[in-house]
Amino acid sequence: MQSEKKPLVERRGVQPEHSVWWDKLTLAQKFSASSLGKFGYELQFVRSGDHGSLAVLTCNNGIATVSDDGEIDTSPSIQIR
Repeated sequence: MQSEKKPLVERRGVQPEHSVWWDKLTLAQKFSASSLGKFGYELQFVRSGDHGSLAVLTCNNGIATVSDDGEIDTSPSIQIR
């Protein structure tokens, strides 16, 4: 008796490319955000400051940030209210 394969379930909600924040990202941030999206992270918002912009993504209880140059930090020292 063969077991049937279960269909793959898409676990992500909205793909980052469809976020209203997507247009505010640099090219490097878009690349990194897309990479994080493969692990279930979703783009929440982008904050601009004196040192450029910071993209903030979440996945379950995890937070990741992406700097202007695309550097990913999966243990940022920020709090989301």
